[in-house]
Amino acid sequence: MSVFPQHKYPLRSLNHVHSCPRRCPLVLRVICSATTKPRLNQSQLVVEPRIEMSPDQLVSPASPPLLNDPSLQSTWSHRVWLASGCATVMFSLAKAIVGAASSHVWLEPVLAGYVGYVLADLGSGVYHWGIDNYGDASTPVFGAQIEAFEGHHKWPWTITRRQFANNLHALARAITFSVLPIDLLCNDPIVHGFVALCSGCIMFSQQFHAWAHGTKSKLPPLVVALQDVGVLVSRSQHSAHHRPPYNNNYCIVSGVWNQFLDKHKVFEALEMVLFFRLGVRPRSWSEPSIEWIDDTETASQVAVQ
Repeated sequence: MSVFPQHKYPLRSLNHVHSCPRRCPLVLRVICSATTKPRLNQSQLVVEPRIEMSPDQLVSPASPPLLNDPSLQSTWSHRVWLASGCATVMFSLAKAIVGAASSHVWLEPVLAGYVGYVLADLGSGVYHWGIDNYGDASTPVFGAQIEAFEGHHKWPWTITRRQFANNLHALARAITFSVLPIDLLCNDPIVHGFVALCSGCIMFSQQFHAWAHGTKSKLPPLVVALQDVGVLVSRSQHSAHHRPPYNNNYCIVSGVWNQFLDKHKVFEALEMVLFFRLGVRPRSWSEPSIEWIDDTETASQVAVQ
């Protein structure tokens, strides 16, 4: 009859553990190699200390911004960029109206404006898809946007806490540089009809996005009405984007393109092309990391703005 090593060599000598001067809990894991050999070398006993940290010692890689966090508040530079973006859009719209009135041709500028509105929704979806799935905070030009959208997926409710200019200044700056040359060099009312509506919807898309995260009772009645008729992206439609598998309903102006893009798997096809051409995997192919999982708003964060 064989004798188990743990019977032959009791482990009483391992009961003594040196105290930790920092008063941190120390857990010993003893690994015994059980064998039928009659002899066992004490070196086969491996003692591996493992430090167990209490929950309050665990530090989250990121914390949700507080209500008075400076990152959610508008600065004067934000307001200046928003004002310049609005000015360039309004100037383009004014040139479209004046040109249409002087030429007595209204149909083409109006249709061009409608096309601009529809394409702005498509553009917002393509941009949103790219930001959500590729790159990181170190990506040139788009790194800050990627990091911001990562935080938005972790804490979606923070977008409703952002002040108006803070939420729109980045797009307003891009619109200023894009639309101003057209304002100065072009007088065609049809072109300006398209540019004014398209650029205006793109610039305010982040506000439409914020309203899609808002509570119906706290939104202006006009906004709720526009959401209900589909002029602006609805709360129910956009909420699907923040539920697994997090790979649909990317468009955030009106959402009119979402059903078509998701039904025909347009973005999935683009992801396959990029993967086979460049070997780059989108984030939507992997299980969402903790940074992209919706974190519930705590009671301390639900305060009157």
